[in-house]
Amino acid sequence: MAVKTIICTFLALIAFAANSVLCRLALGDGAIDAASFTITRLLSGVVVLLAIMAFNKSSTAASTKGSWTASIMLFIYALAFSYAYSTLGTGTGALILFGAVQITMILASVINGSRLHYSEWLGVFIAFFGLVYLIFPEVSTPSAVGFGLMALSGIAWGVYTLKGKESKNPLVDTAYNFFRTIPFVLVLLVFTINEALYTYEGILLATISGGLTSAIGYTIWYIALKGLTSTQAAVLQLSVPLIAALGGILFVSEAITYRFSFSALLVLGGIIIVFAGKHIASKQKA
Repeated sequence: MAVKTIICTFLALIAFAANSVLCRLALGDGAIDAASFTITRLLSGVVVLLAIMAFNKSSTAASTKGSWTASIMLFIYALAFSYAYSTLGTGTGALILFGAVQITMILASVINGSRLHYSEWLGVFIAFFGLVYLIFPEVSTPSAVGFGLMALSGIAWGVYTLKGKESKNPLVDTAYNFFRTIPFVLVLLVFTINEALYTYEGILLATISGGLTSAIGYTIWYIALKGLTSTQAAVLQLSVPLIAALGGILFVSEAITYRFSFSALLVLGGIIIVFAGKHIASKQKA
């Protein structure tokens, strides 16, 4: 794997983990309502990406400019995620979200004719079991609405990621994907403006989430996807809750537990097996 892909993948996964923390801080503490968080998040992403493009002259000559499908999936993911986060616990939400992402991306890969090596299936199973083990103490029975919304969010994110594999210019494609969400954001604003509930802290968290960890993070993710298979991209995202937990250990002085250590071993081991399985499968075809 190219060094560029490794670095971009690492940075993107950190951005995803940071995004989860920002969402939890804003929505979990009631600093902002789900609709206002989504609106602020997406509009912040639009502003930041268009500002970057204004200083990047080569972006105006790009042959591809995202797609309406990706934009719709981005909006659905962001909106469903925000509302689901307001009704689900962190552990339960993560399990449903990443489970839906795995199923969507791997199923799409199989439908498109990609045959997974048995070791790749094994790696996916081990990594997902590691995620389940990490968050199991926090898992509770979800409401039907919460489950449906988070599953929808995971499916939408899976499709958005798959569209990224077609990207020729990640910055431009991501910018236009965000830009095309504006009509949907305006409709959402009209229907929810009378019920808006926000604080300065909530707006700040949503702005950081949209302008930094989403807009920049998703651009970097699209760059990374050029060097990853759909299965690799899917299983790598199982490490996001692990990275978020590691952040708590490093920056909030949380204790390193046996559960975290064993989970990290399973998730990372599963990811390594998936990548090794792809290498083995390539050699067998040769």
